[in-house]
Amino acid sequence: MGAKEILKQYWGYDAFRPMQEEIISAAAEGRDVLAILPTGGGKSVCFQVPALMKEGIALVVTPLIALMKDQVQNLEARGIKALAIHAGMSRFQVDTALINAAYGDFKFLYLSPERLGTALFQSYIDLLNVSYIVVDEAHCISQWGYDFRPDYLQIGKLRERINAPVIALTATATPQVAEDIMDRLGFEEKLLLRSAFERPNLNYIVRKCEDKLGQLLGVCQGVQGSGIVYLRSRKKCEEYAAMLKAEGINASFYHAGLSSELRSERQEAWKKGMIRVMICTNAFGMGIDKPDVRFVVHCELPESPEAYFQEAGRAGRDGKTSYAVLLWSPDDVRRLHQLDSLAFPSLEYIEDIYHKIHVFYQIPYEQGMGRQLKFDLSEFCRQYKLSQASVRNAIIYLERSEHLSYTEAVDINTQVKIVVDRRELYDIDLPDAQMVSLLELLMRNYTGIFSWPVSISEDFVAANLGIGIPALHQLLYRLSQEHVIRYVPGEKSDVITLHHNHLQRGNVDLQPQRYEMLREKSTARSEAIIGYVTETDRCRQAYLLDYFGQPDSAPCGRCDVCRSGSNH
Repeated sequence: MGAKEILKQYWGYDAFRPMQEEIISAAAEGRDVLAILPTGGGKSVCFQVPALMKEGIALVVTPLIALMKDQVQNLEARGIKALAIHAGMSRFQVDTALINAAYGDFKFLYLSPERLGTALFQSYIDLLNVSYIVVDEAHCISQWGYDFRPDYLQIGKLRERINAPVIALTATATPQVAEDIMDRLGFEEKLLLRSAFERPNLNYIVRKCEDKLGQLLGVCQGVQGSGIVYLRSRKKCEEYAAMLKAEGINASFYHAGLSSELRSERQEAWKKGMIRVMICTNAFGMGIDKPDVRFVVHCELPESPEAYFQEAGRAGRDGKTSYAVLLWSPDDVRRLHQLDSLAFPSLEYIEDIYHKIHVFYQIPYEQGMGRQLKFDLSEFCRQYKLSQASVRNAIIYLERSEHLSYTEAVDINTQVKIVVDRRELYDIDLPDAQMVSLLELLMRNYTGIFSWPVSISEDFVAANLGIGIPALHQLLYRLSQEHVIRYVPGEKSDVITLHHNHLQRGNVDLQPQRYEMLREKSTARSEAIIGYVTETDRCRQAYLLDYFGQPDSAPCGRCDVCRSGSNH
């Protein structure tokens, strides 16, 4: 079946968006391709269509667990079999998924990057009939990129064992980053397909102001339709949502501190238009395809033009007039400079945090490699009387220098083990018939539940019993009180994965040259976003396009600079 027939059959579209067809054709010919498409440009179709045209399973590497789950659900809803492996899954779950990938008729296996180097995944590589290696958020492989993740370097090693073409995708890459991506992924021939970054329907507006809430209210009242408002702090998200509600705006808030159920609920309500304005941290928006967002407002300076371009680009994907508004004050510039200096604690401090993590978990020297640790940042900082921001930044650098992986807000599934012998189970007189139904459902669906604690899907179990999640929690708790099961409730936690054994003090290679290079790059990105807001005589869109390697763009005619007539 051809590309257009697949697009029609599974997505219901008659034609591709700009650049999609060229990317799909190159991939179908077996060529390595790097596709740079702006946010909302339809990146997923660029690898999903060629993977459906070819035998085998596509490996899709992405760091975004929420996006991974979302895409797997979307594919399954279209009748396409897909799997996902990410942090928070038990070894048994991962093993089961890999067996299905090797021997089932699945078309997609989504993987978080830290899984690539594990012995378990490595042991299955030769059993997988891989059609494509897909690298989503490909800028993460580049040391020059704004979001470098060392785990991505495993993909280059993967190519040595898997003879399959690469489809690399990103929304934001400067020319230097694009070149580095293709080098690190071992492209046989360098093929870069870049969509034009102009957004003819998007109006970039920058306002210097002190009364940000008043300005935001003006945008919400003056522009009809759905909106996203970005803030850095969770507390501010809640405050702004309450203040907008008090002014009659249908607003809610979203951040990583909410439970996964509440996040999903609010995301769905916003997508369906039941919530008009979402006030959020940058935890919101990844992979959400809502075409009719009329405005995106940043109430603080983003960290980089890359982050801003991606977030602002969530407005107006349907091609209708929309607004990307950035509100700033001189305080924001001072704060950004401050954040920039805090982002790189001293190398001595970083080494100290490395050792403290091992002491915190009582890991002796020359042990620890491969361990996954549930990490409570606030508890760690409380024990050692440290600043959370400094510790977080030290951990981020330890990740960049390949000592560990750090995944925030991982949903760790509920685990259940039946502790009663299978034969004795039927002699137990349980006080509630639903307990019996629950046990039968668990035995039927979860192999090994008598031997070890298995992770269960609360959504699946509750739906099959016809009850809600709180009622399921109550039943599980009561069964544990009856000493029939061992019940470990699900939770959300940051997870640290150690990449090597605990080394002796002074023997940690923190790569001082890389440290200096990353610090310089970070400062340059901060200065670029400050330049964007303080520039008063250059078209906003032209400024951004120049940063991304598209110089000499014509003025857009729609941004605040162009409208004021001061653009030249």
